[in-house]
Amino acid sequence: MSPLRVADVIVIGAGIIGAACARELARRGQQVLVIDAGLHGATAAGMGHLLVLDDNQAELDISRYSLSRWRELGPQLPDDCAYRNNGTLWLAANEEELAAAEAKSGNLRAEGIRCEMVPGHALQAMEPILRDGLHGALRLPDDGILYAPNTALWMLDNPRITGRRAKVTELDGNRVRLEDGSWLGADAVVLANGIQAVELCPELPIAAKKGHLLITDRYPHPVTHTITELSYLTSVHNSSGASVACNIQPRPTGQLFIGTSRQFDTLDPEVDGWLLARMLRHAAGYAPGLAQLNGIRAWAGFRAATPDGMPLIGEHPQQPGLWLAVGHEGLGVTAAPATADLLAALLWDEAEPIPAAAYAPRRYLGETAHA
Repeated sequence: MSPLRVADVIVIGAGIIGAACARELARRGQQVLVIDAGLHGATAAGMGHLLVLDDNQAELDISRYSLSRWRELGPQLPDDCAYRNNGTLWLAANEEELAAAEAKSGNLRAEGIRCEMVPGHALQAMEPILRDGLHGALRLPDDGILYAPNTALWMLDNPRITGRRAKVTELDGNRVRLEDGSWLGADAVVLANGIQAVELCPELPIAAKKGHLLITDRYPHPVTHTITELSYLTSVHNSSGASVACNIQPRPTGQLFIGTSRQFDTLDPEVDGWLLARMLRHAAGYAPGLAQLNGIRAWAGFRAATPDGMPLIGEHPQQPGLWLAVGHEGLGVTAAPATADLLAALLWDEAEPIPAAAYAPRRYLGETAHA
C-alpha cells in the first residue's frame, strides 16, 4: 500500500533543531508536518548558551554563522524566549590557560569576531561573584543566551507547520511508519530528534553524553556575562568517563544556571548526586558566593555526540529522501539556524551558506547508494 502523503516535508523532532528546520522550510513555502514523540530531549535540558567556538574551522563556521542569524532573529523573539546579548567571559585560572585565551583571542580576531582580553585584576569589578587570583579572561561581547523550549515553540507557530504527537517506529527514505502501523509519505523526511535518532537509524555514529544542570532561586545578584572556564573546551570534547567544568549563566528572571558535567558511561536519566555535588563544588571554586545560594531544581539530559563533535547535516547516503539534522551535542541551540539554512540549501541544491563537507553524513555512512 502506498503511504498517505501528508506534507511536502515531514520533520521528526520538535526540539530546537527540528523547529528551526521546519520554520525555514515553511518560509520557503513548504507544508511541513512535525512529528514528535514527546520525549525529554536536549532542548529542554540545555542552558541555551549562544556562543562562538573555534576548536576547528567547522565549529567556527557553524557557530559564527548561527550567531549572526540569532542576532537577526533576536528582535522578533517574544519576551518568554529570554533572548539576551550578554556576552561570555572565558576564565583563565593559570598562566597556561591565559596563554590559551590569548591564542584564542588572536584566532577569533583574525576571523573578524569581536573579543577582548580582560586582566585578572579587573575581573571582580566586572563580575563581583568571581574569586581573587584569576589570571584573566577572554570576553566575547556578541555571545548570548535564550530559553530554547519557548524559542522552539515560537518557531513552530506557523500556518504552514502542523504538529502531531506520535512515535515513529520505522524509516524508509521519504516514508515514515508510526506506532499504529500507518505509513506517511512526503517529498522529504528530516530526522532531527537528537539522541533518539539511533533507534530509527542504528548506523548513525551517535553516542549519548549525559549532562547535569542546576538552577537557583531568584537573587539580586550582579552577574551579567555567561561565565565559563577555559578548560570547559577540554570537557566538551572528552569521549569517555565523567568530567565537570564551571559554567554560570544569568537568567532574566534573576536566577542562575550552574553547570556543567559530561558523562559517557551511563544511560540513566536520573540525577547523579555525586557528580552534581562535584560540579557545584567546582563552580564554587571560581565563584565562592554560589555556595550561599539556594538551588531549587537540578536535572540531567542527554546530548547526541558524534566522534568528531560535528553534526550530521545532509541526505542519508543509503536512504534517498531521508535528510539528517542530528548529532549536535552541546551546540544544538547555537547551531540551529545554520543547520536549518544549510539543510534547505542542500535540499534545493543552492549555494551553501557554510561549507557542507565537514557535516556531511557520508563521512561516516559512505557515499550515496545511487551515485
